[in-house]
Amino acid sequence: MSQTKVLVVDDDVNICELLRLYLAKEGYEVFVAHNGVKAVELFVANNPSVVILDIMLPGTDGWQVCRNIRNLSNVPIIMLTAKGETGDKIVGLELGADDYMVKPFEPKELIARIKAVLRRYEAVEEVSGIAEYDNLKIDIVNYMLVVGGKHIMAPPKEIELIYFLASNANKVFTRDQLLNEVWSFDFFGDTRTVDVHIKRIREKIEGASNKWELKTVWGVGYKFELQ
Repeated sequence: MSQTKVLVVDDDVNICELLRLYLAKEGYEVFVAHNGVKAVELFVANNPSVVILDIMLPGTDGWQVCRNIRNLSNVPIIMLTAKGETGDKIVGLELGADDYMVKPFEPKELIARIKAVLRRYEAVEEVSGIAEYDNLKIDIVNYMLVVGGKHIMAPPKEIELIYFLASNANKVFTRDQLLNEVWSFDFFGDTRTVDVHIKRIREKIEGASNKWELKTVWGVGYKFELQ
């Protein structure tokens, strides 16, 4: 059985070595990059199962590395950075990151989060589900969103969020529940990222049909309502 591959991207040599030791002890095969260009090269060459990505990198920063990886793959990305403001977290999640940890961090917690995102990613890979309604098709395995017969580009988290809601039609979910179900981690009680993703999904799907609606339930959360 082949080892799970982890790509660690950080310009701090000491942090990279610390993570390499912890990850190797857990049985992972580790690749290390200290800048954005090398990170993308290693990603393409080794096809890792998860990426640990710093934001503040020399040259190409972590935001752009995240974009580049998302253009190639839906592999889980965990942001690991000293930029701890809520706005930075939301930007990272909007770009397609699956989790966000702020330095200084506890290596054992990072390991736990790696295992969590890998479990969730592997579970999605095993699903053969398609949520399909009038003028709307969401393919969670191939990460495809089709609206009115047209393929619409959307980040993985937007597709996962609308798929989850559409697969549970007419059921109301709070923002915290959606964070737990779609992001599979505690985003420190900040639920604004859900609102941002809902807004962007609506821009892509609203008006496609009068038989369903992505609806806000004021004071509670959201639901995919069938008419």
